[in-house]
Amino acid sequence: MPLTLVPHGAHHIPAALPETALATIEAALAILPTDRAGQRLASLPALADMLSASGAIGRHPAAHLGEAAKPVRAIFFDKSEAINWSLGWHQDRTIAVQQRIDTPGFGPWTLKSGIQHVAPPQSLLDRMLTLRIHLDPVDADNAPLLIAPGSHRHGRVPEGDVAALATACGTHACLAQRGDIWLYATPILHASDAAATPRHRRVLQLDYSADPLPGALQWLGI
Repeated sequence: MPLTLVPHGAHHIPAALPETALATIEAALAILPTDRAGQRLASLPALADMLSASGAIGRHPAAHLGEAAKPVRAIFFDKSEAINWSLGWHQDRTIAVQQRIDTPGFGPWTLKSGIQHVAPPQSLLDRMLTLRIHLDPVDADNAPLLIAPGSHRHGRVPEGDVAALATACGTHACLAQRGDIWLYATPILHASDAAATPRHRRVLQLDYSADPLPGALQWLGI
C-alpha cells in the first residue's frame, strides 16, 4: 500500500520533475565540492522560482502547508563509491537561522558548517515538511532513505526510545527514480545504511515551513 502524509507521514511523488528542471538543479549544484558527504546550502538563487510555493518543487509542500510555505533549509547529499556512510535512526530536531538571537523556547544552539542551528519548540517542527529531490535512481542496494511510518505522531522522541519506536512502527525504504520526490513530515524517524553497491546517489533535501519565527529570529532561508 502506498504511503500517504496522513497517517504515515510520507508521500512518494514519481516523475515529479522533467529533465529540464533536473538539468537546472544540476547546474546550480555543479559549483559545489565533490568530496563531501553532505553540504548545507545558504543560497540557491537559480532555483528560486522552482522552490517558491507556486513553483515546480515548492508547490508540493505548499499543497499541505498553504501559500505561505517557503524553503528554510537545504542540504545536498551525494553518496558514492568514494564517500559512503550510514546513519542510525534519528529525528531532525533543529532549524537553520540567520544569526543567533536567544529566544524563549529555542535552544540549545549549535554551529554546523558555519550556520547557526537551534532546536525550536516541537510544535514548529510538527508543522514542517521535508522534501527530497532525487537526481539519481535509488534502489535497495544504493542506500535508500529508511523511514518509520507514523513515528512523526509521537512528538519529540527521547534518544533512548528511538530504536524501540522505529521497531514498533516498522521500516519503509524510500526507493526512487531520477526526478522523483519524497515528501515527509520533518520529525519522522529516519535512517540510512551504507550503500551495498555504491554509486552516485545525489539528493537535494529541502525543509519547508509556513510559520514566521518569533521576535527578531529569522529563518536562514534559501
